[in-house]
Amino acid sequence: MGSMLDVLKWLWYHRNYIIIVVTPLAFLPLPLAVPTPEAKCGYVIILMTLYWCTECMPLVVTALLPVILFPTMGIMKASDVSVEYLKDSSMLGVGGFLVAIAVENWNLHKRIALRVLLLVGVRPALLMMGFMIVSAFLSMWISNTATTAMMLPISQAVLQQLQETETRAEERDLQNTAEDNPGFEMESRKIQEGIPDEKNTDTKLQQENGIVLPQVIPEYIRENSRKTTEEKYSLLTKGMSLSVCYSASIGGTATLTGTTPNLILQGQIEKLFPENGGVINFASWFGFAFPNMVLMLVISWLWLQFMFIGFNLKKSFGCGVKNDRDKEAYAVMREEYKKLGGMKFAEGAVLTIFILLVLLWFTREPGFIPGWATVLFNKEDSFVSDGTVAIFMSMLFFVIPSRLPSCGSYGFTEAGKRIKAPRTLLNWQVVHERMPWNIILLLGGGFALAAGSEVSGLSKWLGDSLAPLQKIPPFAISILLSLLVATFTECSSNTATTTLFLPILASMATAIQVHPLYVMLPCTIAASLAFMLPVATPPNAIAFSFGNLKVIDMVRAGFMLNIIGILCINLGINTWGYVMFDMGTFPQWANNTHSKP
Repeated sequence: MGSMLDVLKWLWYHRNYIIIVVTPLAFLPLPLAVPTPEAKCGYVIILMTLYWCTECMPLVVTALLPVILFPTMGIMKASDVSVEYLKDSSMLGVGGFLVAIAVENWNLHKRIALRVLLLVGVRPALLMMGFMIVSAFLSMWISNTATTAMMLPISQAVLQQLQETETRAEERDLQNTAEDNPGFEMESRKIQEGIPDEKNTDTKLQQENGIVLPQVIPEYIRENSRKTTEEKYSLLTKGMSLSVCYSASIGGTATLTGTTPNLILQGQIEKLFPENGGVINFASWFGFAFPNMVLMLVISWLWLQFMFIGFNLKKSFGCGVKNDRDKEAYAVMREEYKKLGGMKFAEGAVLTIFILLVLLWFTREPGFIPGWATVLFNKEDSFVSDGTVAIFMSMLFFVIPSRLPSCGSYGFTEAGKRIKAPRTLLNWQVVHERMPWNIILLLGGGFALAAGSEVSGLSKWLGDSLAPLQKIPPFAISILLSLLVATFTECSSNTATTTLFLPILASMATAIQVHPLYVMLPCTIAASLAFMLPVATPPNAIAFSFGNLKVIDMVRAGFMLNIIGILCINLGINTWGYVMFDMGTFPQWANNTHSKP
């Protein structure tokens, strides 16, 4: 029995090596028995799916497999595969990451967060609402992980201060009650007269010269009060931690650069349907996804409040004058804000570039009127894209100084050397340390898979196989596929999930003559709804380590949020999304599925 257990342990510890070796050998009969391009491409996709799901190799390393396997299996030329790894969507991602790095580098995100929280206040429901709004807003522009990592320590500090002040207030209230309550006076008399009392045997309260010392509250009452407060704040801490990580994931869905799956969708649409006319750009994505994000955020807030705070409106929202507890907790946030000092020139410059970038994105091709790019550059063809704007604006971070030029000194370095000129808002060392280059390669791996599926004919084969689905109502297909993707993303990264599913969904939509975005858009957002497990996303893992959470807490809260998210997405795609993208007709550009070279 012992030796069998040792063998199983050994297998478990070495599972990654076993999966890497055994998986390709186990599925090798497929391309050998059916030596067609479709079967060979299917073999590569199966291999990458299992590697991505088990994470036996880093995700980014698995994403590079098409560079090796497609040429060696005769599916695509090496030069054609390599080109897929740096597309326009990738450059949009690089620009978005540079903006996020600049915002984080100058602590602009912390200033925005604390300013909003000071406006919202510290009552439990309002505090949760404030943290969710700030987390969602920040994750629209910077990474969900960075947002969660910054917001959770702030929430913990505020809640800790609230708990301490409430504990002190409870002590004062108990003391006042003891002085006014005859029951406590009787208890004191019993002790004074030497009559034993089973509830209070505190020997510290004794008679000296006929005078009773100041009364002490019976210990069991103190203990009950402490336990009640601890239980309340333990629940509140769990709720606040979950609200931050969930709202960060929800907020990331609102903008095209907010999370990687959104960029993958844009890239796959451009790749698979080159005649789409830029149907997915920053403005069109925001027009659909932002209202959906707000709806999900509001319902999620109500659900988390129900689970962890309750619906006592007077206690939760508390109108009127702030009590001492609120003032002390508010002082903690105000002190944190004061530590940031006045707004520096660098912060103002980063904020200005950020606002200009967003405005240029919105006005490039707003849809209802010709945008500035259409008037100036895109009269004959689509020369300027969102990626062009992102790279142009992010380059300004390497040009604009972090301080206004002056005739005096700019201070001294750590080595004591005089600084003769101010540094720029960003330098390459900072970018090199913080840029998630792995995301760029992951995007490329997805584009390479889509290209391989198209060239090999696997996409057409899948589309033909899924043609019987035409008998099912489109809204039912959308809901079922969203559920499938949301379940799959709980045990796989959202990047891998969208990379694997979107080409298949595009083929299916073409085969059953449904607007491709009708199934691709809900599934892309559903890939970000990983709420149930700590390992599902980095924000979940961070919250799990901060909030004294158990897995069951996350499962209970997250399961309902998954359902809420899927219903909200499908409501959006059947209402305002239906009108925005003209979902009622099968677009002409979807008939031409020849991908770009």
